[in-house]
Amino acid sequence: MSAPSRSDLLATATGLALGALLDHVVPDPRRGHPVAVFGRFAGALERRLYAPTRARGALFAALAVGAPVVAGVAVDRLTRRRPVLRAAATAVTTWAVVGGTSLRREAAAMDRLLAADDLPGARARLSHLCGRDPSGLEPPAVARAVVESVAENTADAVVAPYFWGAVAGLPGLVGYRAANTLDAMVGHRSPRYAEFGWASARFDDLLNLAPSRLTALLTIGAAPAVRRDSAADAWRTWRRDGNAHPSPNAGQCEAATAGALGIRLGGRNTYGGTVDERPVLGDGRAAEPADITPAARLSFLVGATAAALGAIALSLRAAMTSRSGPRRARATA
Repeated sequence: MSAPSRSDLLATATGLALGALLDHVVPDPRRGHPVAVFGRFAGALERRLYAPTRARGALFAALAVGAPVVAGVAVDRLTRRRPVLRAAATAVTTWAVVGGTSLRREAAAMDRLLAADDLPGARARLSHLCGRDPSGLEPPAVARAVVESVAENTADAVVAPYFWGAVAGLPGLVGYRAANTLDAMVGHRSPRYAEFGWASARFDDLLNLAPSRLTALLTIGAAPAVRRDSAADAWRTWRRDGNAHPSPNAGQCEAATAGALGIRLGGRNTYGGTVDERPVLGDGRAAEPADITPAARLSFLVGATAAALGAIALSLRAAMTSRSGPRRARATA
């Protein structure tokens, strides 16, 4: 497949930026969201292919991710040298796969519930953000869960789509989102998915290695906007605690967020009756409900910067393409 032209790259950059704007102004539909449609497709495929083996799980992951990637490649080919159509397709796809605004809205809803002392309501709504057992959690523990989820999902649902969109355009956007959705569906540890979900979980880990660390660096850069002179704390905490988390990626953004906010994250979590003791990230005070709003603001700044960097990277590639084209032509003349 031929390399994208200068106009293709500029159209992709424009679409990525427009998609970021759409994420801020166009709410997700209650029904028929493209990610939900893909989830139904993946669920149907799982029912046909399931067996408690890694080999069958790898086949499932390859087919479930491969289908949207093939569709993305087809759209990419159809929109070559059609910049308006390409920008529009990229914008809509970016809007569909990026979840920054939805993430912040959930955080704001949790903040309102805790501010109104509606602890039962906050516990019930926590499932919108994470899978831990909320029963028995007091407001500080609920707040910690929200901040951790905002930090981790800023990488998974915001920075990573922009990263892969900048790297691979439309196929990168849909391929990453498909892999991340599979991880949420089958990548968790359970008797059913311990083997079948292994490939999906490992592939998602691989795709998030670079975005999670980029998220940490952007969090460090944005830290002074939520707490004065906190960039050094965020850097120090990230470097010291980022690899302490059992996930190769979640700890990166959580540690940087802990340092930026001057709080402690990590500790005891319960999932389906199983207690999970995680290392403590940061050395500040315990998380509080008042930390939710700064965490959401930090997520917004990180996401906006990631979108801008993605568009800039594509524009720089376009500039390099336009400069290298004549040299190649002369060299082959």
